[in-house]
Amino acid sequence: MPVHLQTARFVSGLLLAVTCQWSLAGTPGEVAVGSVLREASMQGISAPSRRLSDFRGKPLVINVWASWCSPCRQEMGSLERLSRRFGGKQLNVIGISTDDYRDRAQAFVQQSNITFSNFIDHELFLENMLGANRLPLTLLIDAQGRVQGKYYGAQEWDSPQSLALIAKTLKIAL
Repeated sequence: MPVHLQTARFVSGLLLAVTCQWSLAGTPGEVAVGSVLREASMQGISAPSRRLSDFRGKPLVINVWASWCSPCRQEMGSLERLSRRFGGKQLNVIGISTDDYRDRAQAFVQQSNITFSNFIDHELFLENMLGANRLPLTLLIDAQGRVQGKYYGAQEWDSPQSLALIAKTLKIAL
């Protein structure tokens, strides 16, 4: 093989490796699937401030969102329906806003008639720990606080397919 083709193939492979490594890079301090979430304090938007460990003992669905994020806004209704149907019984649903301005996050929650607990992450600790380098992000956490799944992009969380995914991932009957 001519040297210039070998060089081109090497450079192409190197670029691919660098691109793949960059795209797989997580956020600083991100907790991997299979690991237990670290403790964190959460400032309430629509609920009193709480600690993440307050939700242990029951499976948890965490949705990371922002009021300016169109896909986040799109899926919020399905999370509300999921929470109303199963919240507090078989599982808990919480939201974590990454908004810079608390008033914008509060306004969105109020305008959308969201009743499940929502918190704000001003200092990016939760955003980084959960791996929210893209929004929306939904995490499925088991009763012991272990991350069982991370799902990016808007979903219909109360659809039959999503309910089956949640039940299978968290090993619960819905």
